[in-house]
Formats: sequence, structure tokens, C-alpha cells
Amino acid sequence: MFKRKFLQGILASILSAVAGIIYQHIYYFANEVDFSKVFSTARIVGFSVLVCMLAVFLNHILGRIFKKRGEIIFNFLFSILSFACVMIPISITLPLNVQFPELFPGLAVPMVFFPVIAWFTINPLFTNKPEY
Repeated sequence: MFKRKFLQGILASILSAVAGIIYQHIYYFANEVDFSKVFSTARIVGFSVLVCMLAVFLNHILGRIFKKRGEIIFNFLFSILSFACVMIPISITLPLNVQFPELFPGLAVPMVFFPVIAWFTINPLFTNKPEY
């Protein structure tokens, strides 16, 4: 069971990181603002892996504690924590040499939701629900 969730976390990390990198490039070409010194590709990948691996462990622990209700509780907590983490990029103070710091939340806030979206997107591939 843990092996399956771990694989789900790896795939969600990859999907989230790819989405984040693509979004960063689209944001750069749309706004002509480069935040790569503050929010590099390595940080996007690291953020995706960290969040998805924490999700794996939280999902596993809640599944063991609450059995059948663990998945529902996990989904609720993962969504709520993602919304709460929106405050992180909004409250960050960028260095003075960064141009257009007011555009940074437009880049970072959507990326907060990429791990949870990736997790929920691939979740049906890893659940054992009977077909009707």
C-alpha cells in the first residue's frame, strides 16, 4: 500500500514540477519579468517533490488511523493546507534589486496549487474502487 502511494507521490511530483516549469516560462513570455533568481527551476522541482512526499506520508498515516475515512480526511486537509499556503508567496519580501516585485504573487500563487492538482489528477489511477 505504501509503495503504491509512494509511486503516486513521485508521479505527482513530476507532473507538478513540469506544470510549474511550463507556467514559469509562460509567465515570463507574457509579462517579460524574470524571477528565476528568486524562484529557480530547481526550487520549483524541490517544492513539488517536498509537498508531494509530505502528502504521501500524511496520506499513509491518515489511512492507517482512520481506515476508510482516511482518504476523505486527507483530501480535505491537503486542500485546506494548499489554500493556507497561498499566504507564503503573498507575504514574501523580495530583494530590492528585483524588478516588478508586485508581479511575483502572480507567478508563485498558482504554483502553490500544482502539487494538489497533480495529486488529485492521478489519484484515480492508484485507487482500488470497484467498477460498476
